[in-house]
Amino acid sequence: MQKISLGFSTCPNDTFIFDAMVHHKIDTENLDFDVVLADVEELNTKALKNELDITKISYHAYSKIANNYLLLNSGSALGYKNGPLLISKQKIYFDELNDVKIAIPGLNTTANLLLSIAFPEANNKKEYLFSDIEDAILDKEVDAGLIIHENRFTYEKKGLKKIIDLGEYWEKETGLPIPLGGIAVNRKLENDLQLKINRVLKRSVEYAFENPKSAYPYIKQYAQEMDEDIMYKHIELYVNNFTIDLGENGKKAIILLYDKAISLGVLPKMNKQIFLT
Repeated sequence: MQKISLGFSTCPNDTFIFDAMVHHKIDTENLDFDVVLADVEELNTKALKNELDITKISYHAYSKIANNYLLLNSGSALGYKNGPLLISKQKIYFDELNDVKIAIPGLNTTANLLLSIAFPEANNKKEYLFSDIEDAILDKEVDAGLIIHENRFTYEKKGLKKIIDLGEYWEKETGLPIPLGGIAVNRKLENDLQLKINRVLKRSVEYAFENPKSAYPYIKQYAQEMDEDIMYKHIELYVNNFTIDLGENGKKAIILLYDKAISLGVLPKMNKQIFLT
């Protein structure tokens, strides 16, 4: 067995798609995985240090590691109606956003990149763990917050309201799916190994689709406080055909995200060859 390091988050969409390969429910082509489970912003930081062979990565963070990593065609979180939401307790209008304090789930998250594209002058931001953002608003530590993951299913019950859905904003602007996160493979690995990893990951995603309850114990292990209905809503939101294969539209959406950010000066120019071939 060839051991390689693999980082992904404890979110249900990640444990769902990686379960079959990590637990050898499929043919892993003699690969074994040294798994690092962490919040996506922690994984972003590890990738910035070039510590992992394969990692889940925010597309924002990927722009900073493109010289060291390639994007796999499988494993991505793209889609429609699944983008980050900017929320608040009190009514806030768009023209007020430059003057309010906003909680974000990490500087390197795609959520923050989208906020920077939509409102480039809204720079009064404070970083929080994504799961603490609702409480930060309720405790009046911040005026607004950018939420991701399962919090989109819970914020209204806490008396919070939507300012803007940045996924909808992106879709209206581009007509393309919103690129949230992908799986990156280290450029230092041989191309044959990179391609093998992509095949195994695709096989794992396909297995998950065909056997959706197989991963339940693994998902539940890291989402103990989440009920089953919310867990599978989360998976349905972020795991789709783009997760099996990016395809032409998926790649087009990712490239456009970077082009827009670069044109606004939000990101510097980056390595053009970003996809595994």
